[in-house]
This record gives sequence, C-alpha cells and structure tokens, in this order.
Amino acid sequence: MEMSPVTCHTLEEFYHIDGHTFEKQYKDVLSGFRGWDQLDHADEWLLFPDNIGPRLAIDESSLSNGELYTFVTNRDACTRERSLVAVVAGTKSEDVIAVLQRIDEERRYAVEEVTLDLSDSMRKIIRTVFPKANRVIDRFHVQKLACDAVQELRIKHRWDAIQQANDEMEEAKLGGKDYTPYRYPNGDTRKELLIRSRYLLFKSADKWTERQKQRAAILFEEYPDIKKAYGLCHSLRMIFAKNTIKDAARLSMARWYNKVEEAGFKSFNVIAATFYEHYDEILNFYNKRSSNAMAESFNAKIKLFRANLRGVADKKFFLFRIAKLYAYPQ
Repeated sequence: MEMSPVTCHTLEEFYHIDGHTFEKQYKDVLSGFRGWDQLDHADEWLLFPDNIGPRLAIDESSLSNGELYTFVTNRDACTRERSLVAVVAGTKSEDVIAVLQRIDEERRYAVEEVTLDLSDSMRKIIRTVFPKANRVIDRFHVQKLACDAVQELRIKHRWDAIQQANDEMEEAKLGGKDYTPYRYPNGDTRKELLIRSRYLLFKSADKWTERQKQRAAILFEEYPDIKKAYGLCHSLRMIFAKNTIKDAARLSMARWYNKVEEAGFKSFNVIAATFYEHYDEILNFYNKRSSNAMAESFNAKIKLFRANLRGVADKKFFLFRIAKLYAYPQ
C-alpha cells in the first residue's frame, strides 16, 4: 500500500475538483479529525503505546518555521503503518520523558535497543524511559563529524586563497598591470580548486570521476593537510564498513583515535572528544549493525508532505494526517 501523504491540491490537479473546498470538507467531516481522541493535546504530544516494539528510533524533525518535534518510531515497522510511537513538541528531555512514561513500565522495560544521534538530551531520555535498552549512536552522524572536520579545513584554506587573490589583484592594480591568476593544469585557479573540491571530499576515492581524480591529485599536492584529514575521514568510514566483530572494531577505533591525536588537527578535536564521551554507544553499532536510517526515512516523508502542502498551517491537522498514515492500522 502506498504510504506517502497526498494533498487535496494534488487531487485537484488530477480530478478537477475544488481542492480548497474538498480540503475543508475532508477536515471537518470525512476524516474524523473533529472526533479524534488526541485532538486536545495534539500540538503538544501524541502517544501510541500499542506501537512500541523491541527496536526503536528517536530523532527530531521540524514541522514549520524551524519548530522542532521529537519523534519516536518503531524500526521494525519500516516507516509504514503502526510505526509511530510518540510525537512530542520540542526537544527538552523532561517534556519527552513525561510523555513516554505514560507507557506501561513493562512495555518500556521490554525495549531492547534504541538508535539515536549524538544529542545528550536524547541519551537522557533513553536512559530514563528505556533503562534496559542498548543505546546505539548512528554511525552516519559520527562519520558526518569527520566529514565536517575535513570541510572546515578546506574552507579555512579557501578564505586564505580568496585573500591571496585579492592581495594579488590589488598589487597588480597599483603596478598598472592586468591581473592574470595562476591556473592549474585542470584550468582551476587556487580559490576555484578549493571551492570545487567540496563534493569530492565527501566521496570515497573509488567513486571519483576522472575530472575529480585530477582535481583531487592537485588539491592533495597543494594542501597535504587536507590529504591527511581526508585519509582520516576515509579510514573511519572503512572501520564502520569492514569490521564485523565488536572487539576488532574496538581495536581499530583505538588506533584511529591515536592517529587523530598524532595529526594534531584542531578540527578533529571535537571528534576525539565525542569518541571519548560516547565510545560504548558508538561500538554498540556492531551488535546488530543498527542505524537510524528508519528515523531519517520517516523525517524525509514528513518533509515531503510539508513541502507538498507548502507549509504547515494547522499543526494539529497535519499531525492527525501523519498519525492516520503511520500510527493506526490501515
């Protein structure tokens, strides 16, 4: 069954009806929204205890104007019917805990695993509400930190290159000469090289195109520190991809951590601190190789629905439609 939300404006295009009138009729009469048992508190919290399962995910998503809501989903439901467990306005741990503790203790204690991001508030929620569950920090959030550290280094060099180009232009102007920037064999100037290298630094070298390989070779020759940082980022990606045993991954992680300390990059200090703080939860990935992919998929569907509606005018009705699709049996 198709689980993507459809707007009344979409039906208007296909069936030549008045979308605005149909939306009003659907909201007030056809949908059951006015008699919904969670209508009174829908914009503050929603709870569906029967949807809880042994493997959950927790994440945050924006509904409108950057206003964040915390979503708890059942990973085994694969973002389909009965996958939504709870929705709470905001990300304050005390508010989310208060809602989730409405679920029977027996059900909460039966939860075996929860995937989450690096948020400390999320950790507190899981530790309090699901004390028996293993907390698994999503590997992609860890890898993103490493990618961001590489990009931070590239951006620093880019600003230096822009300043250098401005100085050279000013010097040429004062000397009454035309300014001609130096170009590398691929046709890039220094600042263009650093700007156009952004996307290749996110990818594995085996996925580079021929032009990207040429640009990367020039970049790494000119900026050995970027090459070293990219190598650290790539080796972390390989640790997650290739290691299958937790003890082997622990050893690989420890070696990688030592390499980061030896490299001395300030931009990687955040990663080192994160590893120190979340070491066991990061390694829990290797128990079942669980990730927060289902939560991210759920967020993507919410964003698509929001985009189709061109924004969220009525949060309660928006959450009602989300609940109809993902909280109740079809």
